[in-house]
Amino acid sequence: MDARTPVRVRVNGEDHHFDSPLSLAAVLDRLGIDRRKVAVERNLEVVPGSAYEDTQIADGDQLEIVHFIGGGMDDGGSVLAVAERDDPFEIAGRRFTSRLLVGTGKYRDFEETAAAIAASGAEIVTVAVRRVNVSDPASPRLVDYVDPKQITYLPNTAGCYTAEDAVRTLRLAREAGGWEMVKLEVLGDQKTLYPDMVETLKAAEVLVKEGFQVLAYCSDDVIMAKRLETIGCAAIMPLAAPIGSGLGIQNRVNVRLIVEGTDLPVLVDAGVGTASDATIAMELGCAGVLMNTAIAEAKDPVRMASAMGLAVKSGRLAYLAGRMPKRLYADPSSPLGGLI
Repeated sequence: MDARTPVRVRVNGEDHHFDSPLSLAAVLDRLGIDRRKVAVERNLEVVPGSAYEDTQIADGDQLEIVHFIGGGMDDGGSVLAVAERDDPFEIAGRRFTSRLLVGTGKYRDFEETAAAIAASGAEIVTVAVRRVNVSDPASPRLVDYVDPKQITYLPNTAGCYTAEDAVRTLRLAREAGGWEMVKLEVLGDQKTLYPDMVETLKAAEVLVKEGFQVLAYCSDDVIMAKRLETIGCAAIMPLAAPIGSGLGIQNRVNVRLIVEGTDLPVLVDAGVGTASDATIAMELGCAGVLMNTAIAEAKDPVRMASAMGLAVKSGRLAYLAGRMPKRLYADPSSPLGGLI
């Protein structure tokens, strides 16, 4: 191709015209996009960041440029803080202190997102992978407010309805930030947002083989949970209720059976509405809880984030302590001897 031949490139679904062929790095520069904060797919193949300079863009190429979007209080020596240190949360070979994972969507702005994460004490946040707004590449991004060097990003596949789309999304996520610990969710329909377990299992097999540490969103089905463990997932994430419903745990029996039936961490995901729901999940023996809407749509998200952090801690303590047995009849707590 002549060095002066114009080329047409489709970027995030829109046509862009350049006077002559150029490298992918040059395309990003022309669009005003910081190549350090994005991942790029060229003709359905992820391009490593180290290859941007050497990748020549040809007429008719299709590019997808994505980034991550939003989709603690210091209690030092308290009993809860000591309990956390003595009972660390381990997942995918990594150790964390907080057992609360939070989402980053639905907040009014990134400032509120960052404040809520800090109040919750969470160390892991889920992030969605979405197209960069090419028309406004300088617009604020989540990474400008929530430092991925301080908080662990957990890229997810929210909005994916096929195994193919989920795998493609997470390959881009790994390229964008190097993260291999990911949350897999493949949805079955738009009304319930329940997981399509056939597609979830299919995607999990591919991702595990490619070295991803998969935290799998799933139905509260004991058999499906076991199959995810057999595939090699890093954690099981059964829903408590439909995503964003706030209904709380609808099937405590199955959640408990999943906890008892797997050696993997079980994290309740979706449907938590208030602090007591989080506590119940932890009292059932879950290793952690993931939530977004319950915090982001509260009247005071930052205060609710703090409440959720405390609820998860107290629920874990109650589980470790072991509850008293339930009885059909009263059992006085004061001694009967010596009554007047």
